[in-house]
Amino acid sequence: MAGDTKTHDERLRDLEASAFRTGRTLAEHGEQLGEIREQQTTAFGNIDSLANAIGAPGDRTIAQRLDGIEEQLGGMQRVLFALARAQGIDPDAPA
Repeated sequence: MAGDTKTHDERLRDLEASAFRTGRTLAEHGEQLGEIREQQTTAFGNIDSLANAIGAPGDRTIAQRLDGIEEQLGGMQRVLFALARAQGIDPDAPA
């Protein structure tokens, strides 16, 4: 009878440990999904900004539209460099 209790307790501990690991994994995935959503929002915002920079035909000269695109790309480059540095990657290092 005492052996049955010990086995029951061990199984209960194993199940609790497994549930804890599963919960932690779900929390980590939730955080990753949040980060992905933020990146998507930023990317879509950048796409919208580029579309606004290009504008409708006839609104601005091609040179003005290209200047607007160049400004937007410079902003995106700064964001990408900051993300790379945050992940420990030196974007200025030779490939």
